[in-house]
Amino acid sequence: MTSENQATTNSTYSDLEVPISDTDHIEGSPSAAVTLTEYGDFGCRFCGEADQVVKRLQARFGVSLRFVFRHNPRGELHPNARITAEASEAAALQGKFWEMHDILFAHPHALAEADMSTYAKELGLDVQQFGADLHSPAIAKRVRDDEIGGIRSYIISTPTFFVNGARFHGTPSFEELAATISAAN
Repeated sequence: MTSENQATTNSTYSDLEVPISDTDHIEGSPSAAVTLTEYGDFGCRFCGEADQVVKRLQARFGVSLRFVFRHNPRGELHPNARITAEASEAAALQGKFWEMHDILFAHPHALAEADMSTYAKELGLDVQQFGADLHSPAIAKRVRDDEIGGIRSYIISTPTFFVNGARFHGTPSFEELAATISAAN
C-alpha cells in the first residue's frame, strides 16, 4: 500500500503542527503511551486500506495506543471527499463519528450525498437534524480547520500518519507502523 503521492523523506515535511485537543476525534486512552494521528479522506482507497491496518494496530497495542483521525478531503481526486467528511462531522454531533467513519470506509463505492442519509438512518441518527447539520457552516468550518492544520503540517497526500507527533515516512503497512509504534512505546 502506498499513498497517492507518497512523499519522500525530506526536511521540508514537518511534524504535526496542530497539537491533539479535545476537538479531535480520538479512540483510546488519553494516557496511552503512543498517539497515532492520521490525516485521511473517506474516498481514498489507500485510506480505506490504512483503516484496516489501524484496526489491527489497535487490537495489537490495546490501551497503549491512542488513535486520532483528522480530515484531509482530496476533492480534486475524490468527488465526494468533502460531503463524506461533513457527514462524519454531522454524525459526530449526535455522538456517532466513529460509527459513520467505519460505514464510510466500508462502502467506498457508495459515497454520494444521497448515501449519507441512508447511513444516518442505519446508525439511528435523527435524519432531519443530520441533514440540516450536513450543510451547516459550522460543519464546513470543522472540516476546513482540519485541512488548515494539515496544510501547516505539509500534508500533500492521504493517508499521512504521525506517531507521537513525528511524521511517519514509511509505507503505512501493519509491519512498518507496528515497528514504529513499538519503538515509540
